[in-house]
Amino acid sequence: MNNNHFLNQIGGVSLALGMGLGVGAIAPTPAQAQDLDPNATEVLQFMSDYLAETEALSFNADIDFEVIARTGQKLQFSSYASVLLNRPNGLHVRRQGPLADVEILFDGSQLTLFGRRINAYVQQAFTGTVDEAILAVEADTGIPFPGADLLFSDTYAVLMEGVTSSRYLGTGYINGVEVHHLAFREDDVDWQLWVQTGDRPLPMKYVITTKWLTGAPQYETRLRDWNTSPQIANNRFTFTAPAGAARLETLPTSELEDFQSTEDN
Repeated sequence: MNNNHFLNQIGGVSLALGMGLGVGAIAPTPAQAQDLDPNATEVLQFMSDYLAETEALSFNADIDFEVIARTGQKLQFSSYASVLLNRPNGLHVRRQGPLADVEILFDGSQLTLFGRRINAYVQQAFTGTVDEAILAVEADTGIPFPGADLLFSDTYAVLMEGVTSSRYLGTGYINGVEVHHLAFREDDVDWQLWVQTGDRPLPMKYVITTKWLTGAPQYETRLRDWNTSPQIANNRFTFTAPAGAARLETLPTSELEDFQSTEDN
């Protein structure tokens, strides 16, 4: 599982995208068979196969991220994201948080991060797939894509990396939609996934909980407004700099964060 989403939120912010990253480096470490609930892994595999076979999709996401202040108070910061994906090499993400309003565009040959609030962007030639573009941005910035684990071509392999046990907890409801409730454990985190029942196994909610940090902060994403046959304009993934936009070597950290500093709390 790609736990950088929660454990390493903010790192360096240079966009040195010439690196040769590929999803072939992801090698899941299987848990002992007796620790895996076949009902949970079956639903997860069904979801992964369905997403992989869906050439184009879009969704919106509401993201809640918890941090523990120096005073010990748990604080929650909320952000919003929209995602448009067209496999194998089209991606457009917009992320809006308390500080950040950033767009990420990839058209198969060029990768761009655009800070809307400061009207500035970072751009680099990058040839590859959506999988490779996600890995490149996350590795270099430390900033997660919203629900990025769910965008890879083999979601099952990415999510199951490091899993030590799983459980199927029955069904529930998210926004009035019936969902399967799955729970998984790793050494450092626990995570849960709620997947729509029926023949459209779409992920509806995703929660990661740290186990060994005081307060057990969580990262929660609720995914909604799914469209598995979106109409996509020809230039949807190509960045055109707006009037007056500055091209930078890096974007300021504040333009990439989706939560405020708690240093003084």
